[in-house]
Amino acid sequence: MIRLERRVDQPRWLKVAVPAGSVLTALLAGAVLLSLTGHDAMETYQLLLERGFTSQGAFTATLTAATPLLFTGLCAAVAFRMRVFNIGGEGQLIMGAVGASAAGIALGDGPVVITVLGMILAGAICGAVWAGIAGALKAWANTNEIITTLMLNYVAANLATYLVFGSKSYWRELGGTGAMFPQGKPIAEGAHWPSVDFGNFTMGFGFFLGSVIAIGLFVVFRSTRFGFQVQVIGDEPRAARYAGMRTKRAIFGLMALSGAIAGIGGASDVGDTRYVLDPKALQQAGYGYAGIVVAALARLNPIAVVFVAILMGGLSNAGRALQGPDFPAGLVGTLQGLLLVFTLGGELFARYRIRRVAAEHAAADPADTPGGAPAVTA
Repeated sequence: MIRLERRVDQPRWLKVAVPAGSVLTALLAGAVLLSLTGHDAMETYQLLLERGFTSQGAFTATLTAATPLLFTGLCAAVAFRMRVFNIGGEGQLIMGAVGASAAGIALGDGPVVITVLGMILAGAICGAVWAGIAGALKAWANTNEIITTLMLNYVAANLATYLVFGSKSYWRELGGTGAMFPQGKPIAEGAHWPSVDFGNFTMGFGFFLGSVIAIGLFVVFRSTRFGFQVQVIGDEPRAARYAGMRTKRAIFGLMALSGAIAGIGGASDVGDTRYVLDPKALQQAGYGYAGIVVAALARLNPIAVVFVAILMGGLSNAGRALQGPDFPAGLVGTLQGLLLVFTLGGELFARYRIRRVAAEHAAADPADTPGGAPAVTA
C-alpha cells in the first residue's frame, strides 16, 4: 500500500527543486503538444525567448507587461498567506486606477514627486477601501470572501465604465473628440511616471516600486510580529484566538493591505502605461485573475512573485509579438495553464512524501502517522 504522509518540515532544497521541476515539466509537456500539432518545439521556444527577452526592446516590453501582474500577484500572495482568498485583485486594481487618475488630473501641473506620491497614495487608499469592504464582511459577519471579492470586481468595472462612458464625470474628456466619442480624460504630461534607462532595457517606476514592495513584504512576513500572526492565524485560527490574537482585526488589516497593493498597481497602469483611465482595457486584460496564477506559481513568496511576473509577462509579450498564421494561436495560454497545473501538482510532493506501508497498517488511524498529521492512503 502507498500512503501520502504530510511533511513536518520541508527541506530547503525541495523549495527550489519543486518550482524548477514544475517549470521544466511544463515546458516538456508543451513541447510534446507542439510536436503532436506539427510544430518544431525548439524553434517555437526559441522564438518565445527572443521576442520575450533577448531581442531589441523585448525586455522593456516584458517589464511593462509584468508590472500589473507583479502587483496583482503580490495582492493575492499577501491574502492567501493567511488563507484568506482575495479573488478581487482586478476590482481593487481598477479602483486604484480610478483614484490615481483623479489625483493625476488634479496634480498634473505640480512637482513630479508630489504628483507621483499623490497618485500612489490615492490608488492605495481606493484599493484598500475596496478590499476592506470584503475584509470587514469576512471578519465580523463571517461572509465568504471569495464571493464578495468576486462580486466587487463587477461593481468596480461597471463603476469605472460609468464614470467614463455613462456620465459627464471628472474622469471623462468633455472637450474635442471626447464630446462625440466618450473617452477618459488623460493625465497631464507632468504626471507621467519616470523610468530608468539601463542601456539594453528601460525599467518603469511602477516595476521598481513593485519590487521594493515585494522586498518589504518578505521582511514583514519573515521578521515581524504581524508576519508571525499571519502565519499562526492561517495555520491554526483556533490556536491564534486562544493565544489572544485579534484575528478579526488581522483579517481586515491583511485584506486592506492586499487591496492597497493592487490599488498601487492600478496607479502604475495610469502613470506608467496608459496615462488615462481606460476601463475596457483593464477589464479585457484580466490582470487580477492572472495575478492569482502568479502567486500560485511563486508559492506565495513575495520575492519569487517578481521573477514569476517577469516570466509570465515575457510569455504574454512574446505571444502578442508573434501573433500570426505561423504561430500556434493558443500556445501562450496553454503554457501558462501547464505551468499552473504542474506547479500545483508539485506542491503535492512538497507538502507530502510517499511511503510504502504494510497492508495491516494501512487502515490504522491517520493520527498514528508521525507528527499526528493526517495521511491519504492509495
